[in-house]
Amino acid sequence: MHIVIVALHRASKPTGICRHAANLAQCLVDTQKVTKVSLIVGVWQQHYFEQIFHSHKIQLISVDIKNSSLIRNFWFLIGLPKLVKLLSPDIAHMAFPLPFIRRLFSCPVVSTIHDLYPYEKPEVFGYPQVLFNRLFLRQSLKNSDGLACVSESTLNSLIRYFPNINLSQEITVIYNYVNFSHIIPKQPSDIKISNNDFFLLCVAQHRKHKNIDLLIEAFYSLIKDGYLLELSKLIIVGNTGPETEKLYNQIDNLCLQEQVLLINSLKDEELCWLYKKCAVFVAPSSQEGFCLPLVEALYFSCQVVCSDIPIFREIASPDCYYFDINGDTLNNLSQAIIYAVEKPVEKNTHDLRFSQFTVAGQYLEFYSKFTCLAGDRGQVTGDRFKSSCR
Repeated sequence: MHIVIVALHRASKPTGICRHAANLAQCLVDTQKVTKVSLIVGVWQQHYFEQIFHSHKIQLISVDIKNSSLIRNFWFLIGLPKLVKLLSPDIAHMAFPLPFIRRLFSCPVVSTIHDLYPYEKPEVFGYPQVLFNRLFLRQSLKNSDGLACVSESTLNSLIRYFPNINLSQEITVIYNYVNFSHIIPKQPSDIKISNNDFFLLCVAQHRKHKNIDLLIEAFYSLIKDGYLLELSKLIIVGNTGPETEKLYNQIDNLCLQEQVLLINSLKDEELCWLYKKCAVFVAPSSQEGFCLPLVEALYFSCQVVCSDIPIFREIASPDCYYFDINGDTLNNLSQAIIYAVEKPVEKNTHDLRFSQFTVAGQYLEFYSKFTCLAGDRGQVTGDRFKSSCR
């Protein structure tokens, strides 16, 4: 089976969508049924993907267009179907909701739905941009032959905002897969951190619903009140966003320039090192579709503090320290961090829900509904899909 994964995205630094696409590609090519994965990205994304792929079954295709919203979306409508036709895959998988014209594709098309932020958190995009995001999401929902939601929480949100969604579509829940067994952790070279330093870790883009400002305030209070040593650090890894300037101003006002480190992006081996060495991993978000960093932290048996929201209850361990995001949120978060710091870290077994074996099997079963694959019956082309599957 030949799968095309479309991951061309505006971000020039690795994002959750990039990691989802990369994990999906690696997950699929390690199975016998998938003979090839063609991963479509922008030239500005090429370096990241070149560094992490080492399989001859993955074909990385870099599209050389201007990285602007207008040009990208026009290319999705006109250029993408031409490229997919040239590649002649068994199925095209959109790594996120994007605008496309279904009749221009001769193969089945499925899409990953990460969240319903255009409706639940419009401030993430701002106006009028959010109106286009809603349009693209609606178009993706309408035109896709199948939808893969990254969590039950995302599926519930999808049904809540689109109660009349086409029930003839295949809609499933498949979690993101996590596997760092092939990566050797390496101490980051550009961060002022040593092997013996005590630090808290957060991996999140600089957006309001990530509540990074709340975490910085809690960190400051814990140092001021003597619960954390003055030399303690808070490392925040994530792309810049609408809150970046406010976060830097907050750090300056609290005189935490040497202790709170905002890191734009890291190599996977450096991020692994931070997961392994951090005293506590903190996920203070008020809204998430999945939160891959939280599952990654659990993979490394991190001591975890996270907000008590449905998605975290769904994917995280019962042993995590949950804090209430209502009421005295600052005190709630601070107390959870204190409890987590005082408790010895226990080695966790890897959650099989996020294993490569489980996720690959679920995707192959999902794809088989469109390519008419059943067991070892072989591959079916897009034309045959149209004549025999509909």
